Amino acid sequence: MTDFLHNLGDLNDPALSLDLPAIVDLSHASGPRRYSHAEVRALAGGVAHWLQGQGLPRGARIAIAASNRAEYLISYFGIMRGGYIAVPINIKQPRETLEYVLQDAEIALAFTDGARRDLLAAHVPLLDFDAAGPQGFEAQIVAAEFESVRPGPDEVGQMLYTSGSTGKPKGVPLSHVGQLWALRTTAGTARVAPGDEQQRYLLAQPLFHMNGLFMAKRAFAVHAQLVILPGFDVDSYLDALEHHRITILTAVPTMFARLIKDPARLQGRDFSALKRVMLGSAPMTMELLQRLRNAFPGTQFSHGYGTTEAGPAVFGPHPEGIPTPGLALGYPLDLRQVRLVDGPDDNQGVLAMRNPAVLAGYHKLPAKSAQVLDDGWYYSGDVMRRDQQGFFYFVGRADDMFVCAGENIYPVEVEKLLERHPDVAQASVVPLPDEERAHVPVAFVVRRPGSGLDAEALKGFALQHGPAYQHPRRIRFVAELPWAGTNKVDRNALIQLARELEANQGWHIYEEELQHEPI
Repeated sequence: MTDFLHNLGDLNDPALSLDLPAIVDLSHASGPRRYSHAEVRALAGGVAHWLQGQGLPRGARIAIAASNRAEYLISYFGIMRGGYIAVPINIKQPRETLEYVLQDAEIALAFTDGARRDLLAAHVPLLDFDAAGPQGFEAQIVAAEFESVRPGPDEVGQMLYTSGSTGKPKGVPLSHVGQLWALRTTAGTARVAPGDEQQRYLLAQPLFHMNGLFMAKRAFAVHAQLVILPGFDVDSYLDALEHHRITILTAVPTMFARLIKDPARLQGRDFSALKRVMLGSAPMTMELLQRLRNAFPGTQFSHGYGTTEAGPAVFGPHPEGIPTPGLALGYPLDLRQVRLVDGPDDNQGVLAMRNPAVLAGYHKLPAKSAQVLDDGWYYSGDVMRRDQQGFFYFVGRADDMFVCAGENIYPVEVEKLLERHPDVAQASVVPLPDEERAHVPVAFVVRRPGSGLDAEALKGFALQHGPAYQHPRRIRFVAELPWAGTNKVDRNALIQLARELEANQGWHIYEEELQHEPI
């Protein structure tokens, strides 16, 4: 990645070959649409030119509300090249939340697709990716050479909104400088040299979430090819992995847990091109990691870490070449940029980070900003531990921790314990209010295909292999765990379901009924 870049929208570097394929868009029923790096660059320049023609002031916030597609990234790059702030919006959130974000961000204009046109048109001017007439994206955006605006040292290029699981979503303004630093730090010196095979990435996680968006930026930063799916579907994802010979990708662990849930889906397929998978944005277990290695024997799996507020450039390999343990997040890239606070000792506590990617403050939320920022340090709320070799491990969210009979319980620790059982594919643990013990852990469990595991046997396993206070007092077997819009397990939905089951004495439904009941 070249060092002279200043605008985050200029990732397809004109100093490298622009003839290379950039995007294969699989979002259209008519078939794949293909774009070279030259075409993406010219169309992004067209977006920047068109926006400036609308008379918008520099720094105006421009929303993108659509499923994954080529126009999404073209607009994203073009918005920033024109000197505006790109605001990807979570299209899976409720209507009232989406409307709140439009108002909170003071959106001046939105790029959208046909499915969301009517909703957005009631609030902001828009340009529709799917409109076929003269006012649609294809007619309005003309490929053009464009000299990108050079941002100031702290100028914001994009604003992402957090998921808002414990309240309204928070706007996270991120600077050009900080995001380019994170890209340089994580992409290293990767180049497309003559004779080298071009890397091929696969995107199915939503572009409104940092996991998918940063992977897309990383792919462009090294002039890779990005294959885009509109969303995550197991069969479509596996087809794309095989057919497009994907070599590298990032994903959320829950996505790959679904890929290997039914081994029959993998039989007879050729995934030999897939060399590296970086998993992040959700907890990981050793059991899942081993099953992934067995299912994709030629692939290197790693478990990474990052936050919207502080970026993904936090951990990496050990400086002395010590192999990274399976569940470790890595070794700090810079020991001066991380520390553990509010823990029992220096080797366990809440992770605080300070680096160029850290936000300056939440959008219009000074009190909330003051809670998590102090002298440039961002307090993540993620509890970590550090081993003797200096590797960091995720323990749990500080705000997920609950007390059971005086003992602190982190749900992730109980989930790891349950997933050690050979018949458990996935588990999610949440607190249930209890008069005597404050809370008790309860579990929702996906069994391996063909398993006859019952609740008492799994409780016994937990009691045998972990502390008694951690064992789940209630267990519900489900076909699948519910997802939030970011492809993570929706813990809030499970907390609500647990309370409903308790109120209705619904935990002990016959096994045959549970097999077919969705959640």
